[in-house]
Amino acid sequence: MQGLLNQLIYFGFFQSIILMSVYVFSPRKRKHINGYMTFLIATLLIGLLGRTLHSAGVWNSNFRLISFSEFSVLLFGPTVYLFTRSILLKNKYSHKDLIHYIPALVYSIFIVIYFMIPSNAVIGQRIKTGELSRVIHICLGFGLMINSIYVVLSWGVFKNFSKEVKKEISYELHLKFLVNFLWIITICLSFWISMYFISLSGYTELERSIRPFIWLFLAFIILFITYYGMISPKVMQILPEIELKKYAQSKLSIEDMDRLKVELDQIMLDKKPYLNNKLLKAELAQLLGVNNPELARLLNENIGMNFFEYVNYYRIKEFILLAKSDKAKHFTFFGLAQEAGFNSKTTFNKSFKKLMGTSPSAYFNESL
Repeated sequence: MQGLLNQLIYFGFFQSIILMSVYVFSPRKRKHINGYMTFLIATLLIGLLGRTLHSAGVWNSNFRLISFSEFSVLLFGPTVYLFTRSILLKNKYSHKDLIHYIPALVYSIFIVIYFMIPSNAVIGQRIKTGELSRVIHICLGFGLMINSIYVVLSWGVFKNFSKEVKKEISYELHLKFLVNFLWIITICLSFWISMYFISLSGYTELERSIRPFIWLFLAFIILFITYYGMISPKVMQILPEIELKKYAQSKLSIEDMDRLKVELDQIMLDKKPYLNNKLLKAELAQLLGVNNPELARLLNENIGMNFFEYVNYYRIKEFILLAKSDKAKHFTFFGLAQEAGFNSKTTFNKSFKKLMGTSPSAYFNESL
């Protein structure tokens, strides 16, 4: 088992080096790689470096090499959080982001002072008294706490983004790449937390033997995702060029808003912009002759829907008309939904059930 573990460590380590080399020496590939993802690879590289040197027998497999890997522990969570923000909100690097790495800096200094500088005699005495074991548990607990906080923050960014983006676009975004990434991180972290509490219960050897496999599993998944992002960079391009912001107080009167509501409904009936399956709020605002914030106010205050709901309301109406026409003989339900402007079967089914209270098949079976 130890031999297999060593081989996996070597494999993960050299894969990290290859990907970092691609970033450094290939300008063409570099422009498609997210900077925070690159730093995440560097973090994994640091985490695997100490274990690789230790497994290879460097420095007589001194335990301090394992301590070297601890430098990366608190870099991980903040980088996942900043990566999530950069993908969803298009946040570029700022010097203010460095504040998220202060715990990692403090932690690394402590690792050097407590684990790496002291002599073997001092470390041996700490082992005899049980002090070393207690400090290791405190360090692990602190690292897991910080990483857990940042993973929760990452999910918070994702949840808030999913809510806000429906005010701007009329279709479902392809977020599978990021969702899978966050779930992988969450599962690995949850498993590591479980092992930590098992260790606190007295099964220290079990936790110690499983911990390297958690790192390796995480490393392989992230390396694969990064490689996938390099060969298919579109997975990183989630959003069109839009701004997610709340509308300011406009100068339109109540009478203006009532007039615009009538005009907007007429545009939807006459021009059918909802048939564009990638319709943006900015495009609809341009058709109405107002700006983006004013359309947001109109939808929220006078119609009671966000942009996503409003456009899909008209798409559902169009679908029902098509389903009752001769065209229905030549199309499946989803084929008709695509004709009505939907580009996702899941979005169509959810929107239909929310509006009509039942599934499309059940609705038309009851109508017969």
